Amino acid sequence: MCTLAIRYAPEDAYPLLIGANRDEFLERDTRPLHWWQDKPDILGGRDGSAGGTWFGVHRNGRLATLTNVRAFPLKDEAPSRGALVTRWLEGQQNPEAFGRELDKEGEAYNGYNIIYGSIGPERTQLWYQSNHGRPAAPLNPGLHGLSNALLDSPWPKVESVKKRLGSLFAEPAKTDPETVFEALRDPRTYHDALLPNTGVGLERERGLSALFIELPGYGTRASWFLRCRADGQVEVHERSYHPEAENHQAFAL
Repeated sequence: MCTLAIRYAPEDAYPLLIGANRDEFLERDTRPLHWWQDKPDILGGRDGSAGGTWFGVHRNGRLATLTNVRAFPLKDEAPSRGALVTRWLEGQQNPEAFGRELDKEGEAYNGYNIIYGSIGPERTQLWYQSNHGRPAAPLNPGLHGLSNALLDSPWPKVESVKKRLGSLFAEPAKTDPETVFEALRDPRTYHDALLPNTGVGLERERGLSALFIELPGYGTRASWFLRCRADGQVEVHERSYHPEAENHQAFAL
């Protein structure tokens, strides 16, 4: 599960900025941002259990990021949601054709949101789709927040991340990755009356309401920041959180 904020301005000198937290079980094999050895044109983190990813960029400019939708019961035999990101990155379809595939096949998966598209000097375009009632469609320009419900659902931490990163993203060229990571490191939880009811129980809802989650056995494993320029230059930063030490790395495409 993740929480992210996106500034999408396709006609701007900086058409895309994303800041996000990646949350996962601490025992799950979650690999940091890297160029994949078996697919060397893909940069992304990786789920060591299922092989997919929650975020990735291809050298050709294709990009996708995915969050789970917190909905029950889960389908025991459902395919990996992270494979959808890899499928887009390696594919040749245009966003509309890929979206039709997602709309047709989405019911086979457990709940998810996916934002996908391409970044580059010719055109930056993003689409959004969820198998919880949002057919694939172009993403509207503007500032968006996404967690484990539909896009821009007014969960407290979604509203918080939009406010926190929106102010930083207002001057894209001056946005400092370290400042983004500090803004994402907010462990506050919220009043019970503000919490959604997603079926995990009130105590769990409280812990999951934080932007930066710190629960026994589960929490924020990494934060990442992407900035894209209109000329096609892309930079991606990630801060991984380990019990022994934190690690910050940066990549340029």
